[in-house]
Amino acid sequence: MKRSIKLILGLVLVFAFTSALPAMGQVPACGMSGTQSSGAEFCIEMPPEGTWNGALVIFAHGYVSAAEPIGIPWNQLYLPDGAGGTVYMPDLVNGLGFAFATTSYSVNGLAVKEGVADIVDLASIFQSNISSPSPIPVFLVGASEGSLITTLAIENHPQVFTGGLAMCGPIGSFTGQINYWGDFRVVFDYFMDTPDFDILPGNADSIPAVLMNKWDTKFVPLILNTLAANPFKTQQLMNVTGAPFDPSFLDLTIGLSTEGILWYNVFATEDAIGKLGGRPFENFNTVYAGSFDDDALNAGVKRFKAQAAALEEIANYYETSGVLLRPLVTMHTTGDPIVPYWHQQQYWDKVLAQNPFYPVKSFTIDRYGHCSFTAGEVLSAFSALVTP
Repeated sequence: MKRSIKLILGLVLVFAFTSALPAMGQVPACGMSGTQSSGAEFCIEMPPEGTWNGALVIFAHGYVSAAEPIGIPWNQLYLPDGAGGTVYMPDLVNGLGFAFATTSYSVNGLAVKEGVADIVDLASIFQSNISSPSPIPVFLVGASEGSLITTLAIENHPQVFTGGLAMCGPIGSFTGQINYWGDFRVVFDYFMDTPDFDILPGNADSIPAVLMNKWDTKFVPLILNTLAANPFKTQQLMNVTGAPFDPSFLDLTIGLSTEGILWYNVFATEDAIGKLGGRPFENFNTVYAGSFDDDALNAGVKRFKAQAAALEEIANYYETSGVLLRPLVTMHTTGDPIVPYWHQQQYWDKVLAQNPFYPVKSFTIDRYGHCSFTAGEVLSAFSALVTP
C-alpha cells in the first residue's frame, strides 16, 4: 500500500497540472451521489477502472453561510495550481489512485457537530457501496471549518479514519476563535464609530437583518471608505487586534482582512448563538493594548459576557483535546487573517501535552491569506500523511 501510494504521488507531482479541468463555478457531474439520512448531500468519485489503490479520501469543506441552501460548495473543490490556473480536487485525488468523497453537511453556518456525524456516515456509505472484504484506509482532509471537523473526527473516531490533514482551521481554541472575531468587531466599532453615526448597526453580539441584507452593496464600501479616511485609527485597529496584513500590499490587505473578519461577525454570529444555546463571545475582562491610548480604549470599548450554556456546548463538542491515536498533519499560513496562525501552534501544544513523543507534523506557509495554498503544497502535506 505505502509503496504504491509513494509511486503514484511521485508521478502526480510531475503531471498533476497538465490535464484539462472543469471551469471554476461549473457544477460537475458526480459518479455517485445521493442524500444521507441527515439530509446532507454527498458525492463520490472513483478513479478510472483498474487504477484504484484501495483507499478513500474524504474532503470536509469550510464554512458556508446559513442563508445558503444545502448543497455541496463546489467552488471549495478547486485549488490554485501556482501558475494562474486551478486544479479540481476530485480529479487530483483520483489521479493519485484514491477514491474521493465529500458531503454538504446537513446544515450550513456553524456545522461542526453535524459535519463530524455526516463525515462518519459518509465513510460508512462508501464502505457499503464497494466490494471489499474488510474496512479500507480512509484519509480525511479538511479546510477552515472543515479542518476543525477533520481534527475532531480523527480524535474521536480513530476506528473510522486512518489519518487526517487539517488545513487553516480553528483547531487550537474554538473559544479563542470566537473571541478573535468578536474582539475585532468591538475594536473596529470603538475606533470607527462617531457619537452621531455607527458604521455597522447592532454590535458584536446582535446583528440586525439590514446589515446582512445590504452587506455587499452598502456596508462593504462604507467599511473600506472609512479605513481609507482614517489611517491613524486604522493603524491602531490592526495593532490592537493583531489581524495580519501584507505590508507589500498594505491598503489592499488591510481592507481584505477587515472585510473578511467582519463578514464572519455579521454572518456567523446569530447562527452560532442559536446553535450554541447562548452568546459565546466574551471580553468582559479583556485588556486591549496597542493603541495610542490604551486606557481610553479599555474604558470605552463595549463589553460582553458569554453565557454559560454556550461555553458548555463549546467545551463538549467544539474544542479539540490533542488526544490522537491516528496521524494528523496540519498546515497553516502565517498571515491568515480569518483563522490566525496561532491555532496550529496551540493545537500542537495540546498534542505534546498529551503525548510528548507523538510525532508532530505541521507545514507552515509564509504567506498572507486564509487557506491560500497551492495544489502542490497540499500534495506535499498529504504525502507526509499517507507515506509516513
